[in-house]
Order: sequence, then structure tokens, then C-alpha cells
Amino acid sequence: MPDVFGDLVGQDEAVVELRRAAAAAAAVLRAGAADRAPALVAAVPASGDAVATDDAATGGLDPSAGMTHAWIFTGPPGSGRSVAARAFAAALQCVHGTGCGECPGCHTTMGGTHADVRMVVPEGLSIGVGEMRALVLRAASTPSGGRWQVVVIEDADRLTEAAGNALLKAIEEPPPRTVFLLCAPSTHPDDISVTIRSRCRVVPLRQPPATAVAEVLVRRDGIAPDVAQWAAAAAQGHVGRARRLARDPEARTRREAVLAVPRRLTGVGAAFDAASALIEAAEAEAEASVTEADTTERAALETALGAGGTGRGAAGAMRGAAGQLKELEKRQKSRATRAQRDALDRALVDLAGFYRDALTMALRAPVAPVHTDTAALAGAGAQKWDAEGSLRRLEAVLACRAAIEANVKPRIAVEAMMLALWKG
Repeated sequence: MPDVFGDLVGQDEAVVELRRAAAAAAAVLRAGAADRAPALVAAVPASGDAVATDDAATGGLDPSAGMTHAWIFTGPPGSGRSVAARAFAAALQCVHGTGCGECPGCHTTMGGTHADVRMVVPEGLSIGVGEMRALVLRAASTPSGGRWQVVVIEDADRLTEAAGNALLKAIEEPPPRTVFLLCAPSTHPDDISVTIRSRCRVVPLRQPPATAVAEVLVRRDGIAPDVAQWAAAAAQGHVGRARRLARDPEARTRREAVLAVPRRLTGVGAAFDAASALIEAAEAEAEASVTEADTTERAALETALGAGGTGRGAAGAMRGAAGQLKELEKRQKSRATRAQRDALDRALVDLAGFYRDALTMALRAPVAPVHTDTAALAGAGAQKWDAEGSLRRLEAVLACRAAIEANVKPRIAVEAMMLALWKG
């Protein structure tokens, strides 16, 4: 097994910084100064300079020069924010302090079973204050393995205001051995609050180059080089999407349907038909992705509540379980909505790539197309629309993504986009 940073594609500078921090964290433990961690891992200034240290506590070793108690991983979708956070968590739990990928700490963290690493992966549209308070309370306990309590919050931009305030209090007064790792698209106030940002060190990640993504697909997943290169370019540097395109025929079929949209826009009626088809495809994809999990969760909860029991009080127990079942249905509905929006966003990214190709061709820019298999269609569009028309269409797709992110109903946003694409 390679070391834990092996799957972090095209992020050499970030890997160097995280390795240095993991080594510094290990030095803190070796120096016997972990109980004084709040002083050793104080918040860093916005510039990301090295943190202040307490040389008296560490015998002059200055072990925390690369380490702090709160981090934010930023970058575009597919850059590997959650991959970087999980890898760093594994390096902190590594017995060698390097993220070797071979010790029990690395194995259990990467496998999601380490007792001192808590992963928060929001299934719904937001992370509520109740969930965050419970997480902060658990994170304040002493690490069972003697190293660090690590809290990884994927999509920290989904924190509600109240949840953000609960997290802020924990970051301002961190328990001695707790490290918070937050993932967000950027440090803009719309994604993460200014106060939380000011108390964290930021690790910016970039969109990995297609060549690096293709190399990983070939090396790790055994995908043929030509398929890997096509998928990496089509996914625009998004590692997960590239793997899905390379391995899943249904994902390729959905992409082809999306890229057929431009030639279907022949009138107002066709625009509305295309919008309905796009929404229905996203709904079907989302339903397929969550149905099995929903069924399993409901069956497990009903069994735990006594469903099918024949003993005394079994029927009464199920009658009293209505509230818990209703709460489960609410969570599952929120998860389905999130899955639908994620599926729709993937389609919009593919569509934006098409109009980007048309724009670069209209400008005769010396760059490779994103979608090589629709390059001829994009070229025809470039001749018909010219650069200004291609740009307007690209902006319409990006505006649709922004509207859905701002909680505009997806159908309304997509219909408005389709009309804008037709009108040009």
C-alpha cells in the first residue's frame, strides 16, 4: 500500500506542507507536551505563517512550527479536499508520524474505522447545530489511542449559522488533543465564516491536470491509458468523475444525453422538453443512488424498534416509534434532494464544458477541447454563434448552477437556462 498521500493528485505543495505538519505533531507527542496543546497549536495568522511555540514546554524543540489545531482545505470540486483531509488525519494517527500507509493508525483511518477520527459527511442540504454540538462534545474526549482526536468536516460550507457558531466556540477553545479539518470550496464568507477562517490555517488545492488524473486511473484502477486520458479530460480534472466515466457505462450514457442538448434546442417547446428531460434524468440517477440505502436504514430501524416482534408490548413499541420513523424519512428526503442536485450539477458541468469548447474554438485559442467526442459539434456552434454568443451561453449555464446553489427550484433554474441557450 502506498503512503496515505498517494491518492492526492497533483497537489505536491500541499503534500509537503501536510507532511511537515504531521511530523511536527509527532514531535509534540514525543516531547511529552500534548497536554499543553492549546499553547503549542495556537491559531495561525491569515498569512499562514508558522505558529507561535512554547519552547519551555518542548525543551527548545519547537515541535509545533508546522502544526496548528484547525485547518481549512479549499479548492474546486474534484481537487481532493476530502482526500487531503482524510490523508492528513491518517498521518496524524500514524505511529511513525509520516502517514506510512502501513501501520494500524493509517489503515483504520483510511478505512473509516479509527476510534479517534470522526468524519462528518453531510447527506442533506445542511449541517445542523444539534449534530455539530454532539460532535464537538465527543471530540473533547481524550484520544483512546494516545495521539489525536481528529474531526473531519466535509462540505463545511453547508454549516448552518448556529452550527458554525458551535464549531467556532470549539475552535476558539480547543481541547488539548483535538484537531479540526474543514473542507470548503473557498474561504469566501459565503462558504466559511470570517471568524472561523481567521482561526484556521488554509491549505489551497488546485484543479489537478488531466495528465495527472489519467496517470492515477491507469496506475490505481487499471484503466486503459486511452480511456483514462479521455475520461480525465472530459471530467475536467475531477478525479471521482473521471473514474466514474471510465468505469460506468451508465455515466457515459447520461453524459452523452447532456451533450446532445445543444442540438435539441430548436424552439421554445424543445427548450422546455430538454429541461424536463435533464431534471428527470437527475431525479432518476439520485433515486437509484439512495434507494438501497433508504431501504436498509428503514429496515434496521424497524428491527431495532421491535418490528415483527410477538412478545408483550411489541405492538405498543411500534406505535411509539412513529416519531423516529418520521425523522428518518425527513433525513432520507433531504439526502435525496442533495443527491438530485449533485447529479444535476454534474450534468451542468458537462454542458458548461461544451460551451467552453465552442468559445475557445471561436477565439482560436490554442487549448485542447474538454469533450473531444463532441469537438465537431462545438466547432459548428462556434461558427454559428461566434465568441460572444458562445460566451453568453456559457454564462447561462454557470448562472443556472449559481441559482440552484442559492436554493432556486432546479426546474425553474434549468428552464430559464434552456431558454437562454436557445435565444443565445
